[in-house]
Amino acid sequence: MIIVNDSVAAMITRTSPPPRRRGLRLTAVAAPALLLTLAACASPGGQTPAAQPDSTTEPAARELAAPRLVASYDGGLLVLEGDTLEVAAELELPGFLRVNPAGDGRHVLVSTDAGFRVLDTGLEAEQHGDHAHYYGETPQLTELVFEADHAGHVTTNEGVTALFADGTGEVQLFEASGLADAVAAGGLDPLELRTHESAAAHHGVAVALPGDALLSTLGTEEARTGVAVFDASGAELARDERCPGVHGETVAAGGAIVVGCQDGALVFRDGAFTKVASPDAYGRIGTQAGSPESAVVLGDYKTDAEAELERPTRVSLVDTEAGTLRLVELGTSYTFRSLARGPHGEALVLGTDGAIHVIDPASGTVTATIPVLEEWTEPLDWQQARPALRVDGHRAYVTDPAASTIHLVDLDAGELVESVKLPAAPIELATVAGGH
Repeated sequence: MIIVNDSVAAMITRTSPPPRRRGLRLTAVAAPALLLTLAACASPGGQTPAAQPDSTTEPAARELAAPRLVASYDGGLLVLEGDTLEVAAELELPGFLRVNPAGDGRHVLVSTDAGFRVLDTGLEAEQHGDHAHYYGETPQLTELVFEADHAGHVTTNEGVTALFADGTGEVQLFEASGLADAVAAGGLDPLELRTHESAAAHHGVAVALPGDALLSTLGTEEARTGVAVFDASGAELARDERCPGVHGETVAAGGAIVVGCQDGALVFRDGAFTKVASPDAYGRIGTQAGSPESAVVLGDYKTDAEAELERPTRVSLVDTEAGTLRLVELGTSYTFRSLARGPHGEALVLGTDGAIHVIDPASGTVTATIPVLEEWTEPLDWQQARPALRVDGHRAYVTDPAASTIHLVDLDAGELVESVKLPAAPIELATVAGGH
């Protein structure tokens, strides 16, 4: 296990970053990579290794059976092996940390007070037809930070990653495939970062569209009203403000984008907006999970606008082709970290009864339940740890912060196959592939 303390890493002297380009901001942070890679070979992304005792023999990257994943905890990050759940690295970092896949299958973006900091999981994938071989090097927190005031949502679509800063409404966009080059170069210049300025700061989200276009939410600190589409020059192409309290996003099969509203959802498909209304006057959808295998989007569903914390037992299924909304009763509550999609497009919900509920998105039928945890209760504060569900391929990962444990579920077999005790209680969980 590797532990890096920022107070120690801050003592390391490094060279200055490249000059800033217009619209690009680079925050330089200390280089724990120097502590982490004393015995590691150069990464396939081209990073230069530290000096080796014997320059004629460099250790090869270790072959892995599955991609890695990252869990945040109070005071740091855990990089885990996707097959054994063993800790590949423990990296200290203070503050409440959110983790999101960077979109390139290797890096994870960590939301910190300074912005989106780049974590290199050390994973390299080599594609071989219908499968991939994975190799693992030493994970490291890199020097790179996309500076952002209140770093918020991260999305990747059409190979472009979009970062939303809630404090300013600024959106930063870059080609996800270029992030490894930026890490190797020690600066963000290789990314040719693009920015979009929202009319006002708000808790929002943006999604890249084909042809360098962008879909981005509309709102202020007081109210959020809908979304708009902009071309590469920033000119507005379309808008729809029939979405009070707009929150969250996902992409469905065929490229349809769905955002949640307090009275349903808004679908952007084939260049046009469709409003899908809730059956209740207040029927809020705020968290969604889409799949390239299904035109139906899974979402949460809340009906009590006055509740301090509503614990819903129904989920929503929005059909982006038919423009309809179906509600499914689970008989158990769930949270915003409970929604995911399986490898065949099946909708997955981790209930407070401790089971994963498998839903056929076409019929709305619960087809199976997979027991994983003991019963649990959602805490009042959204930042407090609660079980989380993430999927990568045919594997589902479920955290149990009360027991500082992570579980591995075989979705095809419908059974729990591995449970591992972690050195800290996990809060958020991200797969490098970005599976829901």
